[in-house]
Amino acid sequence: MQILNDSAPYSMAAVAPGKVNSSVVFRLGVLGTMAADLFAARIEPHELKPRHVGLMVLLDAGKASSQLEVAGVMGVAPSLVVALADHLEKLGAIQRVRDPDDRRRQVLTLTAHGRDVLAACGELAHTVDAEFAAGLTAAERTALAGLLDRLTAPHGLPAAAETI
Repeated sequence: MQILNDSAPYSMAAVAPGKVNSSVVFRLGVLGTMAADLFAARIEPHELKPRHVGLMVLLDAGKASSQLEVAGVMGVAPSLVVALADHLEKLGAIQRVRDPDDRRRQVLTLTAHGRDVLAACGELAHTVDAEFAAGLTAAERTALAGLLDRLTAPHGLPAAAETI
């Protein structure tokens, strides 16, 4: 079985029952990598990576505000959040403010420019969605969205119709 080849990255050989490439998690993982790569390529001209966008989504939704809270929600090291925030601050997408109640705490907020950048990333994500699912009918896309909602719900992830 060859997962990657020169002519079609991420292509899978025929799916055989009992093989790793017949598992849902493996197939979703490969598709997730493909989708993430497409999205990353589209946002790269904005000097962003998917984790930058993830941080902005969290801030926009009010799910976290301090660098430590963001690290916890994203499941990453606080040092990574500092690096992501440094970059976003340099781009003018976020600002850091010292918490007046705890001077050790940095509160992150999305700027107006950051909201514009996030909106542009949303448009790009939906463009990638349309390209990625171009082979599906409208009914199949709706069914897929519903199934993804059902798979993500037990893990605390929002449904497609929800905002984070």
